[in-house]
Amino acid sequence: MQRWIGQAAVGRAPLIPSVTAARWLLLGVAIAAVYFFHGFLVPVLAALIIAFASQPVFRDLNRRLGNRRTLSATIAILLILLFLILPIIFAVIYMSRELEAWIAWAAEANRIGAPVPDWIFNLPVVGAWIATKWQEYLGKPGDIGQLIQAVSGENIGSIYRTALFVGGRVFGLLLSALFMLIALFFLYKDGDKFARQLDMIGERLFPDRWYRISRVVPATISSTVTGMTLIAMGEGIVLGTAYYFAGVPNFVSFGLLTAVMAMVPGGAPLTFTLISAYLVARGTPVHGIALFAWGTIELFIVDKTLRPRLVGGPIKLPFLPTFFGLVGGVKTMGLIGLFVGPVLMALIVAIWREWVLEASGTAPEAANPNADAVPPAGDPPVDGDERVPRPGAYAGSAETTAPRGG
Repeated sequence: MQRWIGQAAVGRAPLIPSVTAARWLLLGVAIAAVYFFHGFLVPVLAALIIAFASQPVFRDLNRRLGNRRTLSATIAILLILLFLILPIIFAVIYMSRELEAWIAWAAEANRIGAPVPDWIFNLPVVGAWIATKWQEYLGKPGDIGQLIQAVSGENIGSIYRTALFVGGRVFGLLLSALFMLIALFFLYKDGDKFARQLDMIGERLFPDRWYRISRVVPATISSTVTGMTLIAMGEGIVLGTAYYFAGVPNFVSFGLLTAVMAMVPGGAPLTFTLISAYLVARGTPVHGIALFAWGTIELFIVDKTLRPRLVGGPIKLPFLPTFFGLVGGVKTMGLIGLFVGPVLMALIVAIWREWVLEASGTAPEAANPNADAVPPAGDPPVDGDERVPRPGAYAGSAETTAPRGG
């Protein structure tokens, strides 16, 4: 064989450095994995987000159960299934039925025309103008179809069939939830092992940046999920209950709408203000004023007491990234995008701030605006004992720091 290929040169330098080759090989494997398993990407992303956000609670549960991770992971999955997955599935089923009812009403109103509701005339200042426009664009047969055609390019019949198709995709939602729960179980059970391996690879690929990135990412995910998603869901439940007592029709739908709008800065106040104005115009001013007062007090309590206690301070995520995260997440990933989209945008903003502060010469620890949301990995340096993180000691791992050998 050597007669054909010649003798190997012992001292010859490789054409591609080994580190560079390893990085490109890892990138190629990651691209291939995403291509072949992209159908599981959304459930796995959702599982990662839930695992990061619930890591402190899971650690406490695991400690109380004597560090039996399999049992702890099983109980955690059952709790998430009971208090998170099932309510979301029931809400989606309810909203799909409500959407079908609304589209059926629109189809009937398009056939015979939609008369102006009485409460619109009672709106102060703008009531007469809205009634005129309603009669002009919605009052005659065929007006709703023309309006939908002008706005979306679709006719009302195709929209109705699309709504029926979307409402029937409950099985796909259940399948995605099942994949997410399976991934989440193994993240709880073997998350620390995976974190140590990821830290070792990250230190090799990004030796100067990995430690800061591994602190920013978990803290940002935890702050975003706690400060936006969980609090928004709580506001939707509280205000939805207030809608019920105030006599708002379809109070469940408006409660879900309030929860979604609460993720956008200023969305929740806008929602309950409009509903309060509707109650006043409908002839129940006491209910409308009471609902507005209740919503204002509730938001004040949440913003001044509950949010700082849970998050450690307000999330400094600008309006535009939040809005793009919500809309882009829903458009790309469906319902799960409500949670994944804002988290990804928060990560982009956090890493961007990290780079900007590093370029300006500011201490990199200040790059995370929510650093208090999750305790930093390890203990701070102390006099005479400089400490460095062990592999796996990121702000979501159970590992601690160890003294550097002298």
